[in-house]
Amino acid sequence: MKITEQQYEEMVKASAPKSTVIINCAKAFLVGGAICAGAQLIYNQLHAMGFSREDTGTLVAAILIVSAILLTALRVYDRLGKFAGAGSIVPITGFANAIAAPAIEHKKEGLVLGIGAKMFLIAGPVIVYGTLTSVIVGLIYYFVR
Repeated sequence: MKITEQQYEEMVKASAPKSTVIINCAKAFLVGGAICAGAQLIYNQLHAMGFSREDTGTLVAAILIVSAILLTALRVYDRLGKFAGAGSIVPITGFANAIAAPAIEHKKEGLVLGIGAKMFLIAGPVIVYGTLTSVIVGLIYYFVR
């Protein structure tokens, strides 16, 4: 049985999954925005309580990190990631999730080889890059100054 090129293209169009790019972008925007808006609400509340701007920023970062790790341990962050995609990778919560998830997953392998080693599986290169970059920038600043 021979089919024409046009018939083949119609068959491909009919069997191909429908694109959900717009829906996925909307989910990512809403969830990422909700995380950021929640962080801003926490910031405003702590600042209103009398904390300095610097202390408030540090406290908000700590609260977001602890929250992301708890949600990862309770498997809520996984479901959020499946729903929101890139929206759940807001920098600080996504990084905390990237460190906590492998550690939780490999806890049966022991403290050192399981939790200790797997914790930096994904985040390790980021930490190394950040550390080396800060050293290089510090040296440049020291010698140019």
